[in-house]
Amino acid sequence: MKQKTLLLILLLASFREIQAQSPLSVEYIMRDPMWMGVFPSQTQWSQDSKTIYFQYNQDRDPADSLYKIILGSSEILKVSWPEEKQLRRAEADFNSEKTLRVFLNQQKILLENLRTGKITELLDWHQRISNPSFLADPKLISFISDNNIFILDTESGAVKRVTAISTGNAPKNPEKSTEKDAGFLKEENLHLLQVVREREDAASQRKAYRESIAEPKNKDFVYYTEGKNPVNLQLSPDGHYATFSFYKTSPNKNTKVPDYVAASGYTEDLNARPKVGTEPTTSEIGIYDLQRDTVYFISTENIPGLKDLPDYTKDYPEKNWEEVNRKLALFGPVFSPDGSKAIIQARSFDNKDRWILQVDLATGNLKNLDRQRDEAWIAGPGIGWTFSGGTLGWLPDNQHIYFQSEESGYSHLYLLDVNTGDKKALTSGDFEVFDPFISKDQKHWYLTTSEVDPGERHFYRMPLMGGKMEKLTSMPGNNQVELSPDEKHLAILHSYSNKPTELYLQANKAGAEAKQLTSGQSEEFKAYSWRDPEIVRFKAEDGAMVPARIYAPSPEKKNGAAIIFVHGAGYLQNVHKWWSTYFREYMFHNLLTDLGYTVLDIDYRASAGYGRDWRTGIYRHMGGKDLSDQVDGAKYLVNTHGIDAGRIGIYGGSYGGFITLMALFTQPDVFKSGAALRSVTDWAHYNHGYTSNILNTPEEDPIAYRRSSPIYFAEGLKGNLLMAHGMVDVNVHFQDVVRLSQRLIELEKDNWEMAIYPVEDHGFVEPSSWTDEYKRILKLFNSTLLNK
Repeated sequence: MKQKTLLLILLLASFREIQAQSPLSVEYIMRDPMWMGVFPSQTQWSQDSKTIYFQYNQDRDPADSLYKIILGSSEILKVSWPEEKQLRRAEADFNSEKTLRVFLNQQKILLENLRTGKITELLDWHQRISNPSFLADPKLISFISDNNIFILDTESGAVKRVTAISTGNAPKNPEKSTEKDAGFLKEENLHLLQVVREREDAASQRKAYRESIAEPKNKDFVYYTEGKNPVNLQLSPDGHYATFSFYKTSPNKNTKVPDYVAASGYTEDLNARPKVGTEPTTSEIGIYDLQRDTVYFISTENIPGLKDLPDYTKDYPEKNWEEVNRKLALFGPVFSPDGSKAIIQARSFDNKDRWILQVDLATGNLKNLDRQRDEAWIAGPGIGWTFSGGTLGWLPDNQHIYFQSEESGYSHLYLLDVNTGDKKALTSGDFEVFDPFISKDQKHWYLTTSEVDPGERHFYRMPLMGGKMEKLTSMPGNNQVELSPDEKHLAILHSYSNKPTELYLQANKAGAEAKQLTSGQSEEFKAYSWRDPEIVRFKAEDGAMVPARIYAPSPEKKNGAAIIFVHGAGYLQNVHKWWSTYFREYMFHNLLTDLGYTVLDIDYRASAGYGRDWRTGIYRHMGGKDLSDQVDGAKYLVNTHGIDAGRIGIYGGSYGGFITLMALFTQPDVFKSGAALRSVTDWAHYNHGYTSNILNTPEEDPIAYRRSSPIYFAEGLKGNLLMAHGMVDVNVHFQDVVRLSQRLIELEKDNWEMAIYPVEDHGFVEPSSWTDEYKRILKLFNSTLLNK
């Protein structure tokens, strides 16, 4: 009887092994992505709204090229180099009616009539120029040359220099000229030698011309910058003020990443980023009053709350925290259309405050219009970063500004009346707004939102002063829209969970049908039935409902083991209904599911797409809620999908690798095996911009760093660990896993291994590297999770 039972068990095991097969393999899916097909990106319209241009690779070239589709035709045409060059418009600017466009071609300023297509040369300048811009008076165009602003009158062709800025030092004691009159010798020489005389005359004429256009109205005033380089030089639309910025960088120590396989045959050092705790680049904004011929700087001393201390300081009562003005990053000014008003954005370098402030252009004083404070950190769609303003501008009435804020918990679009201070939310709800812009007739907004579902993106139209949003797109998934200049059509880059991006054309009205213009999937790719993973939500230990995508095998293949995938970046969304940037991992999950594994892909706390509180849920403790969400995901798999609690693996790269390490080190009874790829092992060794937002700095908040860094918890390793890392990773340095490896050696751990990739940076490039890495991951899970 025992022999029959044993034989039956062996037969069942053999039957399961036969069933758990897949037409996919690691070698197959990790090839050069070209095997999948060709897919469009970076759409743009011709100015006559008759042609859609996009990046594509229909001819299987070494890289994507520019292609086009002419409306009314289905033919995809490759754009010739002469045509592509003709399309380029360097540093272009439009008039308010969007009927004229000014742009540069080397040292020439050209004007394009967008109705007729006619291009007129306005100016051929004698030196490098930049930033041609229409002023409030549409016949005037400003431009920058030699660190000064000039105005070109398009009707008369006259050019006038309006600033007098010198990057040199102001003369202390001007000396009188000691040059003697050339006298008899010069006069005779010019009389005798015709060529010399003609050259002298020509030089005098050139000098006279340059002085006529180069001298500002007040020849006695010159602003000397004392060696500082003015940047972001701009002229107010009314021509009354010029503004500029000075930046001061700090001498932070950079790191070195050795390249052991450099082409030279020698080990070469790659210059890489500094580590967290660096001194910031500071800035100041100058105002040049062109009517009073004087320069002064915006004063930030009286910004409200500038001395406020963050809450975390309460955890260090022994430390003396001084209330001093925090350092700021300044963006702007952004002028009203008529040039009479201006605003700037100021962000504290601890990233806990963002102010939008009105500038008194006559004095440089500031008036606070809106302050957004977050005890964690300021971020979110449309909020911008450091010296970037994000969504920020003026309505045509010169009275209202618009911006995005996470004040409600989600990033929404707001208006604020600068005269009364009244603020109005144009959008609201548990969703986010992306990339809003004003229509050509200045009566509507166009914007993308996640109102339908956090995992979808749709394009809307809304009245300028607020009202009902009209949903224009209807295809489920991601709809990345480029509106035609005449606003009659939408060019849509659309993708779905199991369908890579294709280009569609739709009329600009709700309910209109979207017509597919490209079909790039290869026959080989279409031959496999790629899964559309179900989006589920499970309850976390704190009651939050956590979104996830689940790949469930068929009952006859189900092997009782599960793998949890942890996406990278932290602030990234992967639980959605569009084609993932993690397409290799998506295909790997299809392979795993074919083999009988259940795969769970979680948008844990810190992920994008779910508002402020979800994003900041990891503040001061990476490896806290972001990890407990993985643990609760494992419990969900056990309780809902019948997974064996002793056969759950976890893997991920970058932030996902970090979570994998924390999972194996601090939750060893939940996760039996894990693959940590390009992992951060000690946050004190990562960069400043990312890390200081979440953990502050190691000098000021060591508690946050010690409880968030895997290297401090390595003694907890019980399961099976694979680490994989590129040796020329200039983002998360190879040093991270070297230090952790030494720690594991000293702890006498022997249940781990490491795979190194000498030619790979943070994002792998070579198919051979991807293949080797994922073969090792599959081997780890097959060898440790399929046997109890």
